[in-house]
Amino acid sequence: MRFLQLVKNSILHFNELKNAKNIGFGKMILYLLLLSLIAAIPITLQVRQVFSDIQSDGQEIAEQIPDFTVEDGKMQTNEQDGFIYQTDSIIFTFDPEGQRTSDDISKDMIGNFLSIGLLQEEAVLSLQSNEATETIFGNNQFELSYDDSRMQNLTGEMIRNELSQSKLPWWTLLVALLVATYPSFINLIVILLITTIIGNLYSRIQRTSNRFLDNLKIMIASATLPVIIGAVINSFSAGFDSTMLIAILAFFIFMQAIKSTKKIE
Repeated sequence: MRFLQLVKNSILHFNELKNAKNIGFGKMILYLLLLSLIAAIPITLQVRQVFSDIQSDGQEIAEQIPDFTVEDGKMQTNEQDGFIYQTDSIIFTFDPEGQRTSDDISKDMIGNFLSIGLLQEEAVLSLQSNEATETIFGNNQFELSYDDSRMQNLTGEMIRNELSQSKLPWWTLLVALLVATYPSFINLIVILLITTIIGNLYSRIQRTSNRFLDNLKIMIASATLPVIIGAVINSFSAGFDSTMLIAILAFFIFMQAIKSTKKIE
């Protein structure tokens, strides 16, 4: 059975999925990876929306940044009063007087994705603290001293220009999709292994000659339509947990698939 035929059968002809057991296990893993890509689409769309919001809010904040330069490791500006500006995704702090610290910038972030501070002696970037940011970056807060050679030419005009002209690179969505595929792949493996254990018991009750690995292959194929349905729902309802939906529908399709499997006499 070829991949295209497998996809067609997994959507239109459930009874033909019993033949998935004849496909090599390596090919079924690749098929599972394809399903993981589909399952990762809603997460990618959410990431795209977050990036779009940050880009839009960054351009809004750019209009608020006053002129300043960096001299002798400190911010120099004619604006003596600092301020805090908040959007839906960013909290921006401008503090030329040194009244706030990097810890204050981190504490400001409640419900926002980013907290950014241009302080008297350093720039601070704080991200939401979660497993994803700690895994990817190793930390959720970054402090850049103005003594750093990369920061000595920093000016208010430079930041305004960068933020106002910034555009989301096309490859960020591809990277987001690839990154999101990994947890989707692990999640599907767990769901399908558990469902296959139940399916294997059902297969024994039906007196089929299928081994556990045969049933696992059939279960992976049976998960095609449930994964697609789950991805569609998650694309419109981010809070929906499709785990149970995939497990129940995949098991139902699995039952249809092995109906005509040769029975043990």
